[in-house]
Amino acid sequence: MKRGIRNRLLQLAFQLLYNEFAFTYDIVSRLVSLDKWRDWQRSVLPYLDDIGSGVILELAHGTGALQVDLLRANCSTVAFDLSPQMSRIARKRLSREGLSTDFLRGDALSLPFAKGSFAAVVSTFPAPFILNKDCLAEIYRVLESQGRAIIVMSAGLEGRGLRKAFIRFLYRITGQSTGGAFKRPFEGYGLSVELRHVECKGSVVQLILLRKPIPEVSNRGCNGLAIAAQA
Repeated sequence: MKRGIRNRLLQLAFQLLYNEFAFTYDIVSRLVSLDKWRDWQRSVLPYLDDIGSGVILELAHGTGALQVDLLRANCSTVAFDLSPQMSRIARKRLSREGLSTDFLRGDALSLPFAKGSFAAVVSTFPAPFILNKDCLAEIYRVLESQGRAIIVMSAGLEGRGLRKAFIRFLYRITGQSTGGAFKRPFEGYGLSVELRHVECKGSVVQLILLRKPIPEVSNRGCNGLAIAAQA
């Protein structure tokens, strides 16, 4: 009973942090990570080096910090989030940096994009929606053939004693996990799944790399043509 009440209170705290108290999100993130949060977000960037002119969809863009990195790297992006508070903060952030992108607000379980719209999907420290079967099916749908999704699931900080306990407490407040990310919830949606560990100074980032395969092409028609040609 106590654990259930505690979990509900923590979920409420995270919802408030991402909505009504979104203006405190960056501060809490820096506390959680001991100022390594931006490094953890940027761990997705090496997996986007060869995207070229493809468009990148960021699910749950939050305060827009990763959008700044992507746009400065001359990437084409679309920023998507359910929280109107986060959208306002992200728009202001990009405006201050002299940058702009397309912002859309909606539910990740029903993305308003055509099939094969994006070369990549990225999401850093997303809420549990990312494990929803509808969300994973939507990611598969909107990715182009050979497209990829890079999801930063968690990061572990080094620490002992009171420092370690404090780190765990802050992670629980923000709805994140200090434990490992697991592949199994992402399997079975037509995407190949890899768990990657990226080392940062004093920490390890755990991310999931999903890839959409090339569609299989039946050779039945080709065989028929070959038979006809032999006849």
